Amino acid sequence: MQTNAFPHHDVSDNETGCCPRFNPKGWDNQHLHFEDKTFVRATTRSAMHIPWNMGRVFTRVQEHIEDAGEANPETEIVLSRDISAWEAEHYFAVTKDIEGEDMATLSGNFITRVFEGPYRKAKDYSHDMEVAATAMGKTAKRVFFFYTTCPSCAKTYGENYMVGVAEI
Repeated sequence: MQTNAFPHHDVSDNETGCCPRFNPKGWDNQHLHFEDKTFVRATTRSAMHIPWNMGRVFTRVQEHIEDAGEANPETEIVLSRDISAWEAEHYFAVTKDIEGEDMATLSGNFITRVFEGPYRKAKDYSHDMEVAATAMGKTAKRVFFFYTTCPSCAKTYGENYMVGVAEI
């Protein structure tokens, strides 16, 4: 895998007009390496891990990304993780600074695993990512998830894929 790259994300199969159908091929058991990879970092509020303002925050960030000419459906990846039961952080992959947004970079090595199941199992999948890192002789520092479809599209497609991305 190239530095600062994610596996290919085919967006051509999109019967909903919202989220494309996710093809997990090439995403499972990958090793990623980032060197100052640029992201917009945004936070959302939650109540016991249930998002409150995710739609508003994601809409604002996406509008700023589009205004900056950075919108590219094939590279639009958002890595999310719960900071606590009350707050989550989200990293939107971009290639340049986005005016009006909090910018962050990620550097290091990461592993991926693909999961299919309900969102409520994310805690179990996070544990599975920690176990996978341990099996490699590493420690998972932070575990992010790429939620490949919204709940409505997951229901339409009959599959709810999530990609775990663990910093090791």
